[in-house]
This record gives sequence, structure tokens and C-alpha cells, in this order.
Amino acid sequence: MRVEAFEAYLAHAEDRGQLLELIDGEIVEKMPTQKHGRTSALIIFAIELWARGCETLPGWVIAEGRYRLPNDPLNSRLPDISYVTRERGDLVERGAALYMPDLAVEIRSPDQRVLDLREKITYYLANGTGLAWLVPIEERLVEVYRPGEDVLILTERDLLDGFDVLPGFSASVASIQPS
Repeated sequence: MRVEAFEAYLAHAEDRGQLLELIDGEIVEKMPTQKHGRTSALIIFAIELWARGCETLPGWVIAEGRYRLPNDPLNSRLPDISYVTRERGDLVERGAALYMPDLAVEIRSPDQRVLDLREKITYYLANGTGLAWLVPIEERLVEVYRPGEDVLILTERDLLDGFDVLPGFSASVASIQPS
């Protein structure tokens, strides 16, 4: 399926409320759990606190925001959490943002394969995302991805860093894991 047909499919009333992505031309439904949602809330809270602590709000943390590239008719991605700087312009009110986010966060639900999530992160990084976190919640760790850098594996004893995408951001991995 191509993006135009996918967007028309999303517009149907019976499809509202579903979390759907277009990945390489195929529709994929996301099925988050309560634990997934709680992890997402903790991460959003940590990033939002950091953003509000800056002198000027540097950008926005977004839950389930849609992104696609104008020259890619086979992908419309929906990271669990994203962050975009104000330099990107106003927040999109309808449809997908026509760029990849500055930060993309994928939280692994029990029915998702880690390999699939790593492929999504590879796509984000190859198309402009500067930082990505993979949170396999059952393992209580975070995989940190940056373009051209080795993957960092952080455990509950480590601090999650925002690097140059979220300058000055820091949160313990334990603080973003549901107890």
C-alpha cells in the first residue's frame, strides 16, 4: 500500500482509534499494554520536565505522533514517543509531519519482536532522527542509538542522556521503568 491509500484508509470512521503504521507498504497495528502505556507516561514526564526547565521551551514531546517523508510513498511511521524542536515549525494538526522526529522512542510490547523495532530505529536514524531509544520493558534496560555511533546498552543503574538532541537531559533508567 502507498501513503495516499493508507491516509484514505485512516480517514474511515471505523478505523479511528486504531494505532496503525505503514511500514514498507504494509499496514501494521500497534497493540500497547498497560505496562507499555505506563512506561510511555514515565518517559514523557521525564522529557517534559526537562523541556519545562529550559529557559525557553525548546520543543515538544509527543505521544504517538505520525511522521513520513515526502519522497517515501511506502512509510508512515508512528513512534511511541517523539520529540521535535521548535525549529521544525508549528505542530502538525492533521496528517503526518513531513520529516522524522529529532528523538524517537520505541517501547517493546510483549507481541513485538525486538528485531522489528531495531529496523524501525534504523529507518529513523537513516532519515534524520538524531537520537533513538529502544525500551524493551521486560528486560528493564534501554538501548540508545545515535547516527554513526555504537549502540549503548543502559541498565537500571545507568543514566539516560539526551546528548545534543536533548542537551542537559538526564534520567535514571530505573525512573522510566514501571515498578
